[in-house]
Amino acid sequence: MDLPEGPPKALATVPKPEVKVSPALSLTALPGECGIRTRQIALLVADGVHGASIAAMHGALSKAGAVGHFVGPRIGAFTTLESGEVEAGKSMENSPSVLFDALVLPDGDKAIETLARNAHTMEYLKDQYRHCKTILALGASRQLLELAGIPASKGKDLGLLMAERDRAAVVAPVFIAAIAAHRHPSRDSDPPKL
Repeated sequence: MDLPEGPPKALATVPKPEVKVSPALSLTALPGECGIRTRQIALLVADGVHGASIAAMHGALSKAGAVGHFVGPRIGAFTTLESGEVEAGKSMENSPSVLFDALVLPDGDKAIETLARNAHTMEYLKDQYRHCKTILALGASRQLLELAGIPASKGKDLGLLMAERDRAAVVAPVFIAAIAAHRHPSRDSDPPKL
């Protein structure tokens, strides 16, 4: 097939580019701005969540400049183990995991049981893991990782953290440092392992 002649050039001579390389626009010019200021973090909640540990994580993230979002199976209030309430402003259905830079899984047997039965939870976990984002599992929420098929890293994956719920405040700085790394490419694989 004969190709038609292309359109005429707008300029007879091609001008020299003013900028050849811009570190300010490069995704590979790391570290860029360090820290987690403005990062969006999902904290999953459901009825029976351990309120003190999830509140401690939310507070530590806010203090570091991140924006923590309580995300539940639905929007609205959820009761905590301590008979308090936590308000989910987002649901897993209307705010998919790709919108968040990291994920916190709560402790609380009833909450974990509810989250384990919800297919959105497994989708959340798998997407966060496949996109090499930071995940923190508090207390018994390790079960959710197992259900999603996410392998225990035993310290090899710096973006997959586990801590007991009473150590939420202690693990917060480690979690924040892991989020500041942005992604954890050591877990990346083609095709994805999950």
